[in-house]
Amino acid sequence: MSEVEIVSWQFREDSINQLNNRESYLNYPVIYLLNNAKEAYIGETVYFKKRMRAHLKISERQKLNQMHLIKHDKFNRSATFHLETKLINYFLGDERYKLQNKSKTTNEFSHNYHNKPYFEQMIFKDIWKELVTKGVVTHEQHVIENKDIFKLSPFKELSLEQLDLKEKVIQFCEKQVQSERSEYGSLFVVRGEAGVGKSVVLSSIFNTIQEYTKEASSPFHNTENYLVVNHEEMIKTYKGIASQLKYLKAKNFVKPTPLINQLKKKDRKADIILVDEAHLLLTRSDTYNNFHDQNQLEELLKLAKVVVMVYDADQVLKLKSLWQEITLENLISKSGHAEFYELSNQFRMQANDQVIEWINEFKQKRLLPLPVDENYEFKVYGSLKEMHEEIKKKNSRFGLSRVVSTFDYIHKKDGDIYYIKEDSGSYQIPWNITDSKYTWAERESTVEEAGSIYTIQGFDLNYVGVILGPSITYDEDKGQLVVNIDAYKDIGAFTGTEGIYNVDAAKERIILNSVNILMKRGIKGLYLYASDEALRNQLLNFQKEGR
Repeated sequence: MSEVEIVSWQFREDSINQLNNRESYLNYPVIYLLNNAKEAYIGETVYFKKRMRAHLKISERQKLNQMHLIKHDKFNRSATFHLETKLINYFLGDERYKLQNKSKTTNEFSHNYHNKPYFEQMIFKDIWKELVTKGVVTHEQHVIENKDIFKLSPFKELSLEQLDLKEKVIQFCEKQVQSERSEYGSLFVVRGEAGVGKSVVLSSIFNTIQEYTKEASSPFHNTENYLVVNHEEMIKTYKGIASQLKYLKAKNFVKPTPLINQLKKKDRKADIILVDEAHLLLTRSDTYNNFHDQNQLEELLKLAKVVVMVYDADQVLKLKSLWQEITLENLISKSGHAEFYELSNQFRMQANDQVIEWINEFKQKRLLPLPVDENYEFKVYGSLKEMHEEIKKKNSRFGLSRVVSTFDYIHKKDGDIYYIKEDSGSYQIPWNITDSKYTWAERESTVEEAGSIYTIQGFDLNYVGVILGPSITYDEDKGQLVVNIDAYKDIGAFTGTEGIYNVDAAKERIILNSVNILMKRGIKGLYLYASDEALRNQLLNFQKEGR
């Protein structure tokens, strides 16, 4: 059986000259890595010696002092293209080097080729293991795969749908950024439910645009661009990505209010603003957060030539961010030019359509019998302790498994620890601890806690255990779900009721949106525990009948 071989030399002219021209790998598909202690470049070629000489003439590469050739006698050009892209993503997740690669040198869409699973799984596993053994990289493969910085990598291979969206957004931005400034910029709207890969595409688009800002021939040359997200945890991840890539700067990833206030204070305008999780933008003033206008999207449109927003109306979590179609239509009418795109393919949950539909029906207050999925673990627990213990087991085996809860429990930013307690009072779990520079789910200690919607929105988990708190109940007589608005403890979610026709209905929608988001976090499995006894019993009965 053939094996992966990694050969290393000093990255110097004399080392290249000493390569034996009779070696088969000098005219054969290979992957290579150039690095020093802090930076790296990854590539593939069929003319290794020639390519190394070309790299020696590039000033940026001249800072690198090691070259590593990765060979395998079953390599073909499709395989090396594919594995090159995988290596770039894993190097980003390893967080050891700042990468010199540009996105346009990578394979954004990986086509099928002969024996692809063999190369993608077995061969890549051998390559990474050998790189760890040689001390070139730090973390094992499974550790990297659970990192948010890896999952949002701008070098991720995109689906055909995602690639189509990226091309359309880039073309839209190229055209509109060259137009004359007007009161309102142009708007590109991307709609998509939780788990369809909105943030991955946006990360890829922004990185590509920022690369083009350095090219004199590009319409994006010297443009001032930002990626905005009103979510503290996601900002941490984006800034982490920026620290690893040559063309991204942490200062270009900001929350909306600071950017709006900063641009206004300096009387400046940006060229392109990309907005992730746009459903979190404020739609009314918020003195507490230092936003004094009426709509953050409108202000961003005034401050940029182009705004690209991705959003899901079913992920709105605050009344002051309540999106209504009429609001969006009004802003579209003001924008210089507008286009739309809808992402539809689910990527996060490895569940069948019946499981997704069950969650969607729950979001509409309809409780259905539990579906069975042989490839996705969907289970109800009669005890919070049992569910938490199972999550900890899954975390030990797969990593990135956590308990989360509806915001039905007291939480104050006073440094004290607050708890979710099981009805009997015999079991409790720390609740919503967020004071860290690292994202909540990536801190190993948080497996002992319960996170909130604010710690987990926009992120993946392998297994998620969802606590349905007192705000989600069940009426046995009517046989339907009931939302108890008064039990919801997220006070900030219900501030800003001005202009809302039916406040109670809006509050109910906020709570159900949060449940929908929590239930769609798990890649491999979803566990449920309901604090309401009637709901818990009904779920357990449905589970028993389904099994």
